[in-house]
Amino acid sequence: MSLRVAVQMDPIESINIAGDSSFALMMSAQERGHSLYHYDVRSLAYDTSQGANGSLTAWGAPITVQPVDGDHYTMGEHRLLDLAADIDVVMMRQDPPFDLGYITGTHLLERLAGTTLVVNDPVSVRNAPEKVFVLDFARFMPPTFIARRIEDVRLFQQRQIESGLSGELVVKPLHGNGGKAVFRVPANGDNLGALIEMFQQAWPEPFMVQPFLPSVAEGDKRIVLVDGEFAGAINRKPGEGEFRSNLAVGGSAEAAALSAREEEICAAMGPELRNRGLVFVGIDVIGGEWLTEINVTSPTGIVAIDKFNGSDTSAMIWEASERRHAAM
Repeated sequence: MSLRVAVQMDPIESINIAGDSSFALMMSAQERGHSLYHYDVRSLAYDTSQGANGSLTAWGAPITVQPVDGDHYTMGEHRLLDLAADIDVVMMRQDPPFDLGYITGTHLLERLAGTTLVVNDPVSVRNAPEKVFVLDFARFMPPTFIARRIEDVRLFQQRQIESGLSGELVVKPLHGNGGKAVFRVPANGDNLGALIEMFQQAWPEPFMVQPFLPSVAEGDKRIVLVDGEFAGAINRKPGEGEFRSNLAVGGSAEAAALSAREEEICAAMGPELRNRGLVFVGIDVIGGEWLTEINVTSPTGIVAIDKFNGSDTSAMIWEASERRHAAM
């Protein structure tokens, strides 16, 4: 069955098609016979003047894609798309930051419930930010602290030392992405005050603090689950002079299988992801045992996973989406 698919994403002209998960999903949709449209989240508009239920529209255009660097898409004329009447599936793929604009987009897309399938479910995306939803699975996490006061952070650091850990910390924004603004704090805490001042000025929300895990040198694994089922994984290793392993900051990828602990993590969270309508999810696990994030806003990594494993994760995501649409 051919579906009309609208992809809500950032400007397509600037993406790197060699590793972009959204582009891979668009290529796969096209190969499956689905028609594609592209729109920017900032063009969403909601109108109650045409009926009691209101209408949600976007300024979008039909698009075709091809794997040719520099000539990877052809876009038709823009027009007003009624996302309930003209579209079967909205693929929500714009990049973070997970700010009020992102949250407002989920509120508007939520109004499509029962008429148009949104992947991932916008209610669950809003209610499951990466570093907050993961707290539901704290039993798999390293000791984790969320706060704003330096006195509280120093107390947390002291408790880690007393428990036998080194006292080195990692401090990161609660709604950050791509390894940005992730800092390592030495055991003596001599840069902690300056870092917390910076965090307090830059972000209104609390920040996350965890012990520095030396096992990150072994890799930070990105594991993809599709509709709650394991689909594939890659191990990301830090680049030279870095402790962050994100590919966006110079990390390198290698093939990976799951440890017994990682299989346990996937089995524990799979049913919850499925129940929440989180079709495409990427989780991060350090050293084969420590869960750190559950990525639901715009997960990445499927191109590298498929390259190493010979799999087709994009097809798996579309098969799950097609099943969900047929069941509506």
